[in-house]
Amino acid sequence: MGQEIMVPGAASVGIKCKDGVVLGSDKRATWGYTVTNKSTKKVFKITDTIGLAAYGLIGDFQILVKILQAQANLYELDAGEPISTQSIGKLVSNYLYSRKMFPLYTNIIIAGVDKDGPKLYTLDAIGSLLPDDYGVAGTGMLMSVGILEAEYKPDITVAEGEKLVEKTIRNSITRDAMSGNGIDILIITSEGAREKSIEIEELGE
Repeated sequence: MGQEIMVPGAASVGIKCKDGVVLGSDKRATWGYTVTNKSTKKVFKITDTIGLAAYGLIGDFQILVKILQAQANLYELDAGEPISTQSIGKLVSNYLYSRKMFPLYTNIIIAGVDKDGPKLYTLDAIGSLLPDDYGVAGTGMLMSVGILEAEYKPDITVAEGEKLVEKTIRNSITRDAMSGNGIDILIITSEGAREKSIEIEELGE
């Protein structure tokens, strides 16, 4: 009898703003009906101008992040300039597709600021690379996408985007039992990246 794969929940969100990008996710890790960790990192800085939000098996997206960080460093050493968001997106898309018969159980939102402006891509477990203005992933995605559909505007600023991402995740984890225990947010502009963490007490849970 094969072992059932239980994928932990998440409320991961990414939005493209006119002056940068904002990524965020909750901190809860679950296994079935059990909360196994309350401080799980699901938002990562790949470079100073590129970030990633993930949903899925924790080990799968953790190793993917390590691979991308290493490849980004190797690219900069070889090319003499930082890798672009589009190139990182294509890199992870090719890697995931190459494993389609034995996939990593993860969905990814990649966002960053390139020379020609902010970019955002969503990817499924077999590497479908889709450019978009915003992306959602995880068990809280149905609640998340409804709020973004109603409130997102293409000319949103990073300051406004930060508040919208927090509001979206806050509302999602209120209804989704698989996600919760706080929010991690990564804000990226042309000046660099800034991380923010909102603890459970601030959410009133």
